[in-house]
Amino acid sequence: MKRHLLAAALAFFLFTGPAAAEGDSPVGETITFVVSTGFWEEPAEEADTAKPETVGGDAQAAPRRGYYKLIAVRQPDGTAAIHLQQIEATAAGPKIASSAVLDEFSAMKPYVTDIRPENSSGVTAQPGLFATVYLKTDPKAVEPEGWTVLIDDLGAIKVERATN
Repeated sequence: MKRHLLAAALAFFLFTGPAAAEGDSPVGETITFVVSTGFWEEPAEEADTAKPETVGGDAQAAPRRGYYKLIAVRQPDGTAAIHLQQIEATAAGPKIASSAVLDEFSAMKPYVTDIRPENSSGVTAQPGLFATVYLKTDPKAVEPEGWTVLIDDLGAIKVERATN
């Protein structure tokens, strides 16, 4: 008898709990992969929107800094668009500093199977980004191709076929 009451109570809580309404999720159903990796820093003298900070009586502009995100978004035809974002770390929380679709991938009309950072520890010694996007240009292909996305310490972006 206790087992039936426990099962009934559990079912009640599972089925009467708050339901997420359609569109309530901050993450869209078309996003298939997201990788946050690398970092960027813009010296204070280059930061257009830097706010002065007082240090020892002198006003200094704070440098802008943050990390990169690569996002695969499924398109209506099943292929993916790859978005690159610069996320600024602010006192109020993360903020998108820039966002762009990588046209090199769009031209291939890829079916993305994975995106991986250079290392999963979350720590990189040098500014920039290195990630590998695994994709198929033919959905029937057995093995995916690897393509690297590189951003150097100056912000130059390069997309190229991965070499082993």
